[in-house]
Amino acid sequence: MTRTPAALFAALLLQGTLVHTIAEPTPPPAAILPPLETGVDAAIPLATIAGPEHPVGAEDLLEISVFEIPELNRIVRVSEKGTISLPLLGEMEVRGLTAMQLEDHLREALSQKYLQDPQVSVFVREFGSKKVSVIGAVGKPGVYQMLGPRTLLQVLSEAGGLEKEAGSHLFVIRAVAGGATDAIPVKISDLLMNRDPELNLSISPGDVISVPLDRPVYVYVDGAVKTPGRLEELASRPISLLQAIAKAGGVTERANLKAIQILRRGSDGTQADLRVSLKKIRQGKDPDPMLEEGDVVVVPETFF
Repeated sequence: MTRTPAALFAALLLQGTLVHTIAEPTPPPAAILPPLETGVDAAIPLATIAGPEHPVGAEDLLEISVFEIPELNRIVRVSEKGTISLPLLGEMEVRGLTAMQLEDHLREALSQKYLQDPQVSVFVREFGSKKVSVIGAVGKPGVYQMLGPRTLLQVLSEAGGLEKEAGSHLFVIRAVAGGATDAIPVKISDLLMNRDPELNLSISPGDVISVPLDRPVYVYVDGAVKTPGRLEELASRPISLLQAIAKAGGVTERANLKAIQILRRGSDGTQADLRVSLKKIRQGKDPDPMLEEGDVVVVPETFF
């Protein structure tokens, strides 16, 4: 007489093959990830649903069910070594297998010794191995589960987009061979406004997208202007000489437009004295120079 899976499992219990009754555990609480510098500590799933072709990896949470044998049902997390531990079967290597491949693997292992034609299902409840972090000047910084192919723009959109304090560049930080990391710079204006498709990178699990905050830079306007003083600008938005003078209220009636000085200190500490003609710049005969951090613009007065 052919035994059913349930009858065979009961016989194994009577023979002492299983010493203790195996109870289905209560699913563990959702893991809380270490907080990022931004203060967001929960993994946020992206909209894409994982397909059956996605391989299992370390930290993934698996729900394993055996039809009519509830004692074998388990919710297990894949170890860092890529293994899981199950009743009857012990420790098994699962890293790199898809859910369907793992079902076949478990079905074959159980049928060899314990059950006849077992029906096994595997469901990946969490893809802990497939995460991407977004930090810095975005609307919703955090750790995101990546359950399908994603591009840089898609992940930034899921993270709430860029904040106005974002700098001129963002960086995709990616692990490379040998345990090192590579930071790929992306110019934000080319990505968003110029829509350069080559900059819309494919994002891989484990990538970190860092959007640094823009930093303030200071230039100074002195002399024959209406409101001399310090001007605060952003490093990603440099200011020109004409713009700086306009922000300082414009020149006075006694300003000497032909001998504007730009005092600039070099990296070696020496100071350069650049002379420009504001009159020629206004006429379009000379270019309007861009100012650098720490520049001092001096508008002299005329004595005639």
